[in-house]
Amino acid sequence: MNNKTTGIIATVAAAVLCGCPGLFLCLFGALSAAGRGTFTSQFGTGAIHPLIGLGLMLLSVILIAIPVVVGFFTLRNKPAAPNNTTPIPPAS
Repeated sequence: MNNKTTGIIATVAAAVLCGCPGLFLCLFGALSAAGRGTFTSQFGTGAIHPLIGLGLMLLSVILIAIPVVVGFFTLRNKPAAPNNTTPIPPAS
């Protein structure tokens, strides 16, 4: 495999493992921040505090940014290394 194929595989894996959960977390955080988030436990039901929703949205932005950064760094065109075939002159 060449480097381009490895970069595509890394980007897709990052999108599946970080991007998709980040999108779902963003949706849940937005609902919680709007006051629509509830939970049910063995002790009863309750509402999730809106600040927790904002924190979840911040975490989701980080998770969504990971595949973007991985894709940028793995799929960019790297500059070619300089060609140093000329001999170095002796020190005087």
